[in-house]
Amino acid sequence: MATVDEIEPEAAETERPGIWQLAFPSILGNLSFTVVAMVQTKFVGELGAQALAAVGAGQRVFFAMQAILMAVSVGTTALVARSWGARDYREASRVTMASLVLAGAFALAVAVPGFIFAYQVAGVFGLDPETLTMAASNIRWLCVFNLAFAVNFILSAALRASGDAWSPLWISGGVNLLNLPLLYALVLGNWGVPQYGVAGAAMALGISFTVGATILLVLWVRNKFRVKHVTGGWWRRHRLKQLLDIGYPAAVEQGVFQIGFFIFLMLIGNFYGTEAFAAYNIGVNLLMVCMTVGFGFSIAGSTLVGQYLGAGDPEGATRAGWRALGLAMLAMGGLGGLVSWFASALAGFFLGDEPLTIDYTVQFIYILGSMMPLLAVEFAIGGALRGAGDTRFPLVATFLGLIGMRCGLAAVATFLGVPVFWVYAALIGDYLLKASLLIWRFRSGRWRTVIRTEELGIQQRN
Repeated sequence: MATVDEIEPEAAETERPGIWQLAFPSILGNLSFTVVAMVQTKFVGELGAQALAAVGAGQRVFFAMQAILMAVSVGTTALVARSWGARDYREASRVTMASLVLAGAFALAVAVPGFIFAYQVAGVFGLDPETLTMAASNIRWLCVFNLAFAVNFILSAALRASGDAWSPLWISGGVNLLNLPLLYALVLGNWGVPQYGVAGAAMALGISFTVGATILLVLWVRNKFRVKHVTGGWWRRHRLKQLLDIGYPAAVEQGVFQIGFFIFLMLIGNFYGTEAFAAYNIGVNLLMVCMTVGFGFSIAGSTLVGQYLGAGDPEGATRAGWRALGLAMLAMGGLGGLVSWFASALAGFFLGDEPLTIDYTVQFIYILGSMMPLLAVEFAIGGALRGAGDTRFPLVATFLGLIGMRCGLAAVATFLGVPVFWVYAALIGDYLLKASLLIWRFRSGRWRTVIRTEELGIQQRN
């Protein structure tokens, strides 16, 4: 079995990949996840608007729980990409091992209180008692599988940062393929399986991700990936400090992000009812195809910026960031317009005979669909900044845009008692402000020297 010390530069891929080489497999993987989300919406939708609202609340709590895992993965991406760009493959492997241990510990630490206080957390959305009970059950089952989610996040992030976007694609494709029959069986109660409803959606997701995590771990331990498994040299205070220094602003950003969404959805759920709450989540799921494309370009920009900076080429990093933005705006804007064009038909397909929820969903899709070019800035340029290790400025932009602008405008609209359309429209102010701030930061070039290559200990051999 090969060890990390046997990795030679000529044995690894030394030519830097292009935007599409990184973005395309990531987009495909996330599109498959989007298809599963749509199938889940269809299956759960057959149980009614209450079930859809419960899944939406569960998803929001789940995303909040994943904030710290996403933060560790941001640090993983930045440090692995820098190391790979400098051709220090040993350091890239050690960073991966350190990240996996940190993420696993954090995943368990978050899952326990999430399981215990699921009902209380879901209660903040102002849902009716039956919907609240379903949401709490969904959250508890997601907590059970939190460690598997951590393994998938970190190993996939490390592989993409090294330029291998195809291995995570095959694994995620298998995970999503397995998720489909599990949803059919567990949500609707088919093939002799009891009908678990909303809880079944979480079970299906958790089981499929556990299978994916197992496959990733087995292949990684057997050194089948370009980022190798190591057993020593990874537990260094300097390395862990770098991961935390880069990751903690991203964790705070995710915390701010989730708090902002909690406030926004609390306003909708408490003042406009279950239908308006469900419409928001359905609209997001229908436009998820645009966001998965944006996520692909975020990964590409983040990886290439980190690798170029690691190789001492800041101009190349700048060009990679702008190219990722241009392609993301084109792709996301086009898809957003397409989904908006068919908004009424799509909402009717997933909701059936729910006229008020359909009306709210169409309104929301029109607003969010038109914002896709601005959301592309958040994905592409935000990803480029994080790939450079500049995680503090996106935190500031998120706080001002989401908390200050979106929640502020939504609170004003709620206070005035205007229709929910104007609460949804608060998104426009959020995305305009964030896009302006992120572009200004990237143009300033200050992100190039947030972390210096020599500070990463890239040539360290201990």
